[in-house]
Amino acid sequence: MDAKIKTWSLCMYKNKITQALLLGAGMAVAATSTFSLAADVPAGTKLAKVQEIVRGNGTEVATLDPHKSQGVPESHVIRDLLEGLVNQDADGKTIPGVAESWETTDNKTFIFHLRKNAKWSNGDPVTAGDFVFSFQRAVDPVTASPYSWYMEYTKMKNAKEIIAGTKDKSELGVKAKDDHTLVVELEDAVPYFVMMMGHTTVKPVHKATVEKFGDQWTKPEHFVGNGAYVVDQWVVNERLVLKRNEQYWDNDKTVINKVTFLPIENQVSEMNRFLAGEIDISYELPTEHFKRLKKEHPESVSIQGNLCTYYYLFNTKKAPFDDVRVRKAISYAIDRNIVSDAILGQGQKPAYFLTPEITAGFNPQMPAYGKMTQKERDAEAAKLLAEAGFNEDNPLKFSLLYNTSENHKKIAVALGSMWKKTLGINVVLENQEWKTYLDSKDQGNFEVARAGWCGDYNEASSFLTLMVSNNTTGGLHYQSAEYDAIIDKALKSTSEEERTKLYLDAEKLLTKDMPIAPIYQYVKSRLLSPNVGGFPMNNAEEKIYSKDLYIKAK
Repeated sequence: MDAKIKTWSLCMYKNKITQALLLGAGMAVAATSTFSLAADVPAGTKLAKVQEIVRGNGTEVATLDPHKSQGVPESHVIRDLLEGLVNQDADGKTIPGVAESWETTDNKTFIFHLRKNAKWSNGDPVTAGDFVFSFQRAVDPVTASPYSWYMEYTKMKNAKEIIAGTKDKSELGVKAKDDHTLVVELEDAVPYFVMMMGHTTVKPVHKATVEKFGDQWTKPEHFVGNGAYVVDQWVVNERLVLKRNEQYWDNDKTVINKVTFLPIENQVSEMNRFLAGEIDISYELPTEHFKRLKKEHPESVSIQGNLCTYYYLFNTKKAPFDDVRVRKAISYAIDRNIVSDAILGQGQKPAYFLTPEITAGFNPQMPAYGKMTQKERDAEAAKLLAEAGFNEDNPLKFSLLYNTSENHKKIAVALGSMWKKTLGINVVLENQEWKTYLDSKDQGNFEVARAGWCGDYNEASSFLTLMVSNNTTGGLHYQSAEYDAIIDKALKSTSEEERTKLYLDAEKLLTKDMPIAPIYQYVKSRLLSPNVGGFPMNNAEEKIYSKDLYIKAK
């Protein structure tokens, strides 16, 4: 973390809710919460006259519909446009959003009390019925949400059956007791359920607007949201501009008037625009310029821990990757230290398991192959590949899919070279723009694909549920009944000790079956203007809310 950039804590709050509810301890206790927010700019801070911010966003967003979104670039924008039951503060703590308080006695039934001054951008009140409609829409098979599985893992009553099409969406365990009281019923106790309510998929949409315009409701001329901002202009592949939502309940404390997201896929181009003063917050920075930037612009280089893992996904349904020996050979022959230290070199850690070490309350165990030297791993990889029938006379050849990005390309080229040198493998690199890449990966139109996963909440299950069979992002291409059983048992357990043991068992099985090749644990490095205040440096999930930022006078 760059010590020169100070963390500004947005929220001071009185918290009467137990740590079991917010932090995921395995207790079933009565809990209530009240909060007192103070979101003012620190005393003595001189603000710039123009409060506008430009954010690099990596790529063109695939959608602004929270129930059809699955990517980080989309979540960055949707977080500004729509507000769910809860938010996070600068340190990643769960704080009120539309819900000003909540309570539970058993971690199975949760009652949320909504703000009476929460409004949609057209002036309509935000009601409990809006959340009922939105949650039902997220699980409705007609919506075809790529994140419907997330709703299932909240353990909402009947979510699994509704997603499978055996029950109607009206039977979901959510109801409006009145306009400002939302009741959610779960199948099993989920002590970290409130944390899960900060995710993109559980943000509300405006029923009348969605029903009137269908898939076109997110167009600027149609958009109705309840977040701090609304869509103003959207020029595809050029810029997405947001303006303040004057109806937002906390609008008086919002400082930034205009937010512009730029879909820049080339990190060098983004860097140059930042250095020219055209961008305030970059999406990332080009790895080959990191050392120079750190030396010449230390005040602008931001590095923070990130709840994410970078990995390659094998399509275990396609030969030769239906053979675990091939999958292990490919994984073992990756020199992760070269990737983390030489190619990236910003504090990333080599990864030999899916769940990153920064995850709260979980300490992954290093598998045996992670304890080997790289020379030993290479030798074992060659042995496994030979056993699978590949050699000089029958070399392995496969395609590696990645989404368009210079940084992804650098890693893919380097790994292709490693595999060629160590195992005689020929790799064909295939890059696709974001939306096409997502579709190819989801549909299984790949052999090996670059992927990354960032926790949807800070608990190990946020990573490990990625690989269950009905998860279209990862597990669909693995489909292990043994793995599914372990995760199912863990999610039903009310014992934190038992859950942790089962999570460790799940990681061991991933090592044994190798449906993915973990490569490194992220840090988030970007260029951040020192004139930007309020940036959440201690938020491991990188949940940035533009409403919490401000521009300081130069």
